[in-house]
Amino acid sequence: MTGRHAMPWFRATLHQLWTAEGQSRASRSVEVFGWLISAEAVVIVLAPHVAASVLPLPALVEQSVNYLRLAGVLAGGLGMLYVVSGRLNAEGFVFASLLERSLMIPVVAVLWSMSL
Repeated sequence: MTGRHAMPWFRATLHQLWTAEGQSRASRSVEVFGWLISAEAVVIVLAPHVAASVLPLPALVEQSVNYLRLAGVLAGGLGMLYVVSGRLNAEGFVFASLLERSLMIPVVAVLWSMSL
């Protein structure tokens, strides 16, 4: 789409993003998960020592604080992707997200049982 035909599509997308009309329950769960990731990212970026104290990490030095903040920025981008995809009812992303979140439970359980 080019020229004047692009603006109605853009406006409709912004309207859907703002109102989330017709959002399914699955899309709503993806959006909520995105807000959760975004909140975690804010804590990691603004208070990395607090985030590290919750995790079993050694004391942070300046370089590790910067790397942890970088991970927080990446998590924030991922959270935004989840929020926008949930708001826009992106069915393919919603399916992939639900599949991924369901499969992570046994994977994490196996890793935890192996003390990894």
